[in-house]
Amino acid sequence: MYEHDVIVVGAGGAGLRAAIAAHEEGADVALVTKLHPVRSHTGAAEGGINAALREGDDWELHAYDTMKGSDYLGDAPAIDTFAQDAPEEVIQIEHWGMPFSREEDGGVSQRPFGGMSFPRTTYAGAETGHHLLHTMYEQVVKRGIEVYDEWYVTNLAVTDHDDPENRQCHGAVAYEIATGTVEGFWARNGVILATGGLGQAFDHTTNAVANTGDGCAMAYRAGVPMEDMEMIQFHPTTLPSTGVLISEGVRGEGGILYNDEGERFMFEQGYANNDGELASRDVVSRAELTEVNEGRGIEDEYVDLDMRHLGEERILDRLENILHLAEDFEGVDGLDEPMPVKPGQHYAMGGVETDENGETCIDGLYAAGETACVSLHGANRLGGNALPELLVFGARAGHHAAGKDMKTAEIQTGPSARSEPGDVAPPIEPGAVDTGSDDVAADGGERSSSDLRTDGAMVEPKETLEHAVQQERTRVETLLEDDGINHAEVRSNVQQTMTENVNVFREEAGLHQALHDLRQARERYENVAVSDPSRTYNTDLIHTIETRNVLDVAEAITLGALAREEFRGAHWRAEFQQRRDQEWIKHTMLAWNDGDPELYYKPVLLESEHKEYEPKERSY
Repeated sequence: MYEHDVIVVGAGGAGLRAAIAAHEEGADVALVTKLHPVRSHTGAAEGGINAALREGDDWELHAYDTMKGSDYLGDAPAIDTFAQDAPEEVIQIEHWGMPFSREEDGGVSQRPFGGMSFPRTTYAGAETGHHLLHTMYEQVVKRGIEVYDEWYVTNLAVTDHDDPENRQCHGAVAYEIATGTVEGFWARNGVILATGGLGQAFDHTTNAVANTGDGCAMAYRAGVPMEDMEMIQFHPTTLPSTGVLISEGVRGEGGILYNDEGERFMFEQGYANNDGELASRDVVSRAELTEVNEGRGIEDEYVDLDMRHLGEERILDRLENILHLAEDFEGVDGLDEPMPVKPGQHYAMGGVETDENGETCIDGLYAAGETACVSLHGANRLGGNALPELLVFGARAGHHAAGKDMKTAEIQTGPSARSEPGDVAPPIEPGAVDTGSDDVAADGGERSSSDLRTDGAMVEPKETLEHAVQQERTRVETLLEDDGINHAEVRSNVQQTMTENVNVFREEAGLHQALHDLRQARERYENVAVSDPSRTYNTDLIHTIETRNVLDVAEAITLGALAREEFRGAHWRAEFQQRRDQEWIKHTMLAWNDGDPELYYKPVLLESEHKEYEPKERSY
């Protein structure tokens, strides 16, 4: 068993910033990560970091743009906190050595991004995330923060109180990839989940293979509600053959979208008469797919993104990486010809419910970054807002977990925040499969510390963790020793139905079909096994465990999409073509309830201590 004050699970942007913040408070902090920190998916972020830094801009403008971009599903306390903290965080990482692109006078460059009323996106060429990761990892090394590299956290050690708001998280269980051992990590103060996105629920995604929704699924099964899971962002410019991201920075610098008829369709077809290619991502993605569906797509699949007119010097200075991506994956020279692009799954606006300090409803459990939903992004994230989110809320979670005295959060979490019950009627029973067996199933059972209470008396924290470790060891042995099907068959079915039925355009029949398919996938997952008997570097075992998480998040996305009967932000429903503010300015919440998912709602907070936001028509 390993012991630290604060355990940070995941070492991408949010995890690194959280660890540094906890260390700044004097905590003994450790990062536990299934990937080396600089291999984290934050490194694939290309575009930039939004912050109000220049004369003529201010945090209130940034906050308004973010609330408008969220289609009024964001929470004002989170948005205002974010916009106020972002400039200080950007200045801090610049002082740490972040190599921002610069103007001739030496000042940090900022460029326009979609949905922004001011050019406030700082950047480092088209490799902003890569440089951000390296800059913060240097700080981790400098401070001597412990990094448990290639340790895959598979479960949380959480007490077994009936009410999730009475539960406590005492640590995490992890599998060391190099040796095959399962060990416990005791967190004396808190565990921070920063495991990134869930793109592997789809088969056309910008996300890395490692983005399997681990933190979100673990917290969900431990009792933390998931929030607004239906809100999935599809980035409008991904390469058709692979899903590799083409930065919004191309459009920010002046790149133009054309259809098969040579029309600049964002203007000529009336999708965004003012902002054109720099409308918000949900608007541009729908426009592109509409062009394809109406027969104006190129090869009935994609549209063209043209940056040739920017000139070789500007492209090489600011977008050189994009040239390499287009050449390597599509055989296209962006200096001489347009690049093919189409929408691809990119980001989850929803996630683990947290407040402004990163706290969940379970004492000692935090989340930050894409894993979390503090409801900064609401129904649609603006480009350039993800990286500052990692910095702002990663830092806040780290400080709070380490014991810093912080302002009481305005956002409520947990079942006590509910305002009304849910009314979704899925065609099947969602949730855990009842196998009728007392054996440890492939899904690992329910909460890791189950059956530990006796007449209400709680066991010691270390005993909770030890029980969780033993349960996980049994699960791993079961997967390695039993015969069964390969997880890849199950995951492929999940990805296919999600891409086909829970994509940019959603219909009730398709959502029903997806839930049927996911139920079948759950039932098949009960029979998975790992054919590779190796105890070292057994990637098949890792992927098998990850597939359980993919299943959980995919089902949550689909249930939320079926429940929300309106068109808001990234969520488009064929049967409901209007934003319905009277009924649907509320968050879709989903609680696991020991395998029997429960949908409910809680209010959106459009007022903070600084200002109140009034929902308006969202046009670009």
